[in-house]
Amino acid sequence: MTAPVTDDPVELAKEAIEYCFEQGWTDGLPVVPATQADVEACLATTPHAAGEIIGSQPHLGRSITVAQAAANAIMAGCKPAYFPVVLAAWEAVCQERSSRGAWQSTSGPAPLIVVNGPVRSRLSINYAGGAFGPGFRANATIARAIGLMVRNGYGVRPQELEQATQGLPGRWSICLGENEEMSPWDPLSVVGGVPAGVDAVSAMLIRTVEYIDNRSTDSAKAVLTDFADTLARMGAYVGGPHSSGGLVLGPEHAQLLGNAGYRRADVQQWLFEHAVRDAADMVAAGKGEHVGDGPFRMLPSAEAIPIFVAGAANAAMSMAFRPFGWAAWTGHSVPVESKEQ
Repeated sequence: MTAPVTDDPVELAKEAIEYCFEQGWTDGLPVVPATQADVEACLATTPHAAGEIIGSQPHLGRSITVAQAAANAIMAGCKPAYFPVVLAAWEAVCQERSSRGAWQSTSGPAPLIVVNGPVRSRLSINYAGGAFGPGFRANATIARAIGLMVRNGYGVRPQELEQATQGLPGRWSICLGENEEMSPWDPLSVVGGVPAGVDAVSAMLIRTVEYIDNRSTDSAKAVLTDFADTLARMGAYVGGPHSSGGLVLGPEHAQLLGNAGYRRADVQQWLFEHAVRDAADMVAAGKGEHVGDGPFRMLPSAEAIPIFVAGAANAAMSMAFRPFGWAAWTGHSVPVESKEQ
């Protein structure tokens, strides 16, 4: 970077941002130039050493260290206090079986990052209205940090090492808290093996999300029927033994099911049994290679349907999402490790 020709701090900042663009370090949006002091402030929040390697792509000959993660978190707009969550999110994403080839997949899947525990309030991680949308710094920048780590650490960029056919608009922007306070069940992180009340992150790689709007009934079975129909959509089936699917329940739907006596496992089992398509329909769509005769169960097992609660209690709406690959979620959450705890 050439010597600055001005001492105007605004102009200096603009020059630094343009320099980052020129180096290819951005995701298309301006980044926050990271100083050594910024990196050290992030490192001060975690017990991990700066040089610890936290990710590798042997076929690319590239690895990522904690210090590199810190620099990318700062560039993404994270506060240093977010950094332990960034590291937990990174670990959660990396432990997913499908992550090994996902960054260069033709699907261009998006990490879905779910945060549980008191850290949601401490960092103002949105888990209520607009949880999937913009407007919340922690949600947006934690997810963006993961994307910048892949881009700058592994060199995976669109039309270069990344091979996404069309990609997803949420590729590096989906981080939300679970609305534990309005859920009738244990937090998702408890399903993932972390005790309730402990800060934790779960992650899944997904292909897309789609809404399920059902605000005209108080019948739990009717709502489940709507969910099953959405999860059984043929367009989500990509071949092999099964499709995949999960649910982000709005508080009204979650409480309707809970009040009707459904546990999370009951909902999963019901959906597994009812998210089916007739084999003839699959054949007609050119997807009949593995379906056999009669009804075809679109989902691999009840346990492979991740379900958690998020959003506002202002309309009975939920979201279906499509995990990348057939394996769905590994079922393991990652505790947030922080020196401040």
